[in-house]
Amino acid sequence: MSRTLLKAGAWGAMLLATTGMVLPDIAMAQERGRHERANRGDRGDRGGQRQARPQRQASPQRQARPSRPAQTRNNRGEARIERRQERSERDYSRREAGSLRGLDRGRASRPERTARPDTSRDRRYDRRDQRQDNRYDRRNNRREDRYDRRNNRRGDRYERRDNRRGYRSARRAERRWDRNEWRRNNRYNWRSYRAQHRSHYRLGRYYAPYRGYAYRRLSIGFSLGAMFYGSRYWINDPWAYRLPAVYGPYRWVRYYDDVLLVNTYTGEVVDVIYDFFW
Repeated sequence: MSRTLLKAGAWGAMLLATTGMVLPDIAMAQERGRHERANRGDRGDRGGQRQARPQRQASPQRQARPSRPAQTRNNRGEARIERRQERSERDYSRREAGSLRGLDRGRASRPERTARPDTSRDRRYDRRDQRQDNRYDRRNNRREDRYDRRNNRRGDRYERRDNRRGYRSARRAERRWDRNEWRRNNRYNWRSYRAQHRSHYRLGRYYAPYRGYAYRRLSIGFSLGAMFYGSRYWINDPWAYRLPAVYGPYRWVRYYDDVLLVNTYTGEVVDVIYDFFW
């Protein structure tokens, strides 16, 4: 606390000293100004009094405008506001009228748009229908493939069974086939029948399946080529020539003027009649 008091006393002494130095200077300056003014007045009196300039007449004071009452100001303000509102209403009505005219013109000039059909839904339905159809087709194809496979398997089985049965029947018929037994039967007396129907045994020229092939006398047990016992050489109605009916793999086949009984599975000649045809 003592330090702060000392600092405050020092600052006060400095202020007093500066004021004491400034005040006499100010007084001196005031006195100098007074002496200079007095000297200027003496100079004017010596040179004679200067003619006084004519003083300008004071312009008459402008007439003070009468103060308008506050009510007239308020009325004018309200009138301005009303005018602005009327202008804004007129402008708004004009804009609306112009917009309506433009709309009427646009409607009159533009043809009425017909409602477009919603093709997006139709496309979706078409896609769904196509997908469903494709699924059904795939399922049907799979089912058909399965049925075809099953039928093929069954057909193969049946064919194998038939082949086995035909082979067995052929073997049995071969075993049971007797070349002399049917010749003893008068029903198959083809010689007497041929003597009465000679023209019936004239079939025309024989054409071999190969060019340059010559007649060879074949015997029982000979293996004949498949081309020689094709369907074109079959005798489909053996009874017409008084030959016994055969079953299974056996077929009566014409070979030039001879008749052969051939096993179509093996091509083996089982029976033969020479000079059967004329």
